Amino acid sequence: MKSEDIKLFRSSVGTVQRIKHGKAASHTRKPAPVPLQSRREHLSVLNEMAQGIGPAILETGEELRYRRPGIQNRVFQKLRRGEYCIEAELDLHGHIVTEARKSLARFLSDASKRRLRCVRVIHGKGLGSREGKPVIKQHLNTWLRHREEVLAFCSALPRDGGGGAVYLLLKIRS
Repeated sequence: MKSEDIKLFRSSVGTVQRIKHGKAASHTRKPAPVPLQSRREHLSVLNEMAQGIGPAILETGEELRYRRPGIQNRVFQKLRRGEYCIEAELDLHGHIVTEARKSLARFLSDASKRRLRCVRVIHGKGLGSREGKPVIKQHLNTWLRHREEVLAFCSALPRDGGGGAVYLLLKIRS
């Protein structure tokens, strides 16, 4: 190196202290350790606890849920997550119970003839009823369990009507 370069370097750096050991002095504290495994376990427990809680329960406190024996968990979970394409829907808002039952029977018969797999029935949340409670919803819960073409049903996700609608998984005729 040229002597000019050495002078320039020393003037830029200033005075230097010789270190007697091979380690540089650290003036910053190490961050506290993050308990990643504890967090994972905590989240796992929360997920297990929430497994049976659907969005309709969180929304209204009452979720409709039913599946016939033999329907796989995976299939039912897909229905509950709204992963099936809704091929038709029936809106029962404003119907009285007898009208609602007839409309439902016609709708399910037609869906079966058309070989539809997943449909939605909107029953409402009962806000317009005398008692302020869902009337059609309670009847629907019973009616659907007795229909041969219904394999499973559950309350819809909030985007599809939440506690005021149900997804139906239908048997496809051969």
